[in-house]
Amino acid sequence: MAVPKRKTSKARRDKRRSHDGLTNPPRSICPQCNAPKLPHRICGECGSYKGRTVIETDQD
Repeated sequence: MAVPKRKTSKARRDKRRSHDGLTNPPRSICPQCNAPKLPHRICGECGSYKGRTVIETDQD
């Protein structure tokens, strides 16, 4: 069974893990209500997509 000969240092371990962090998903602005939304998705606030109302929402 393979066993490490030396302990992996914290610096080497953390350098390897440097690319594992999560990033925030990109955000777009809805042209109808100016609310932030995910790109290529229906707006959760007004229910529109590409200038058309796709679903009805309860807006006050």
